Amino acid sequence: MFSFLKPDPVKKLRKSYDLILEQAMQAQRKGDIKTYSLLTAESEQVWAKIAALEAVK
Repeated sequence: MFSFLKPDPVKKLRKSYDLILEQAMQAQRKGDIKTYSLLTAESEQVWAKIAALEAVK
């Protein structure tokens, strides 16, 4: 009945994913490849969580 009041975990994860990718892009532009690769790996983990949640729906 009040499902619109429940927070959507996928939406929160997508926002986090976008933020991490933005930070990775900025690190790459600055030439910090190590940070870029770490952030990219972290974003892939977040994307795997998103995919798992969407598969359940």
